[in-house]
Amino acid sequence: MPRPLLVLFTGNTVPNVRDAFGDFDAHFRARVGDVWQHGWSTADARDEATPLPDSGGFSGVIVTGSSSSVTERAAWMLRLEAWLRSTVAAETPLLGVCFGHQILGSALGGEVHKNAAGRRLGTVEVVRTDDDPLLEGLPERFTVNVSHRDHVAIAPPGVRGLVTADHDRLHAFAAGPNARAVQFHPEFDQAILRGYIDARRQVLREEGLDADALHAAAEDSPAAGRVLQNFVRHFARRT
Repeated sequence: MPRPLLVLFTGNTVPNVRDAFGDFDAHFRARVGDVWQHGWSTADARDEATPLPDSGGFSGVIVTGSSSSVTERAAWMLRLEAWLRSTVAAETPLLGVCFGHQILGSALGGEVHKNAAGRRLGTVEVVRTDDDPLLEGLPERFTVNVSHRDHVAIAPPGVRGLVTADHDRLHAFAAGPNARAVQFHPEFDQAILRGYIDARRQVLREEGLDADALHAAAEDSPAAGRVLQNFVRHFARRT
């Protein structure tokens, strides 16, 4: 039987989204749909009292987003970075999402900084720069849903860029045969994204951003959702 997919938590969704739609693991399961018909499992990387699971026991690992910043260099983050390096070396299928993208970049020798372009929250256009299987079936330009302030400012040695954006040059990358990372949230549909915008209205106003315009422009981003399905189809181990 195939081993389960692991959703490794590094944070939680904002409370209004969690109340309405569940946490990150529910979002990933919904967007993957029946492309994966086997088991799912969860673990929390922040729980320092519990060892991180053996990644070899899973068909693949998805590392979630977080409101934390890789720049904090908390003890649980340093432990996770070591775990990520060993997971990449073992060639376990791995997908880092948002914070997961950033901490994988840091673990592999890149640098994560506050983005000089400021916060990004909403639906944005990105450009595919590679024909990696993770991007199978996607056009050269497609929309994605984002919620972040940090970015991978300096790429890790040896990674291959997959997607770029006007505010993040390295918006997705490949590391080795089975590790992939995306700055955007492929699990966010329109409703979830609008929930994030609603939760961040005060900070958006303080930063000079128009929450109403971002809310009106939010989209479902089906192309980004396909990225999750491609990860399952082309990377997750089935035996």
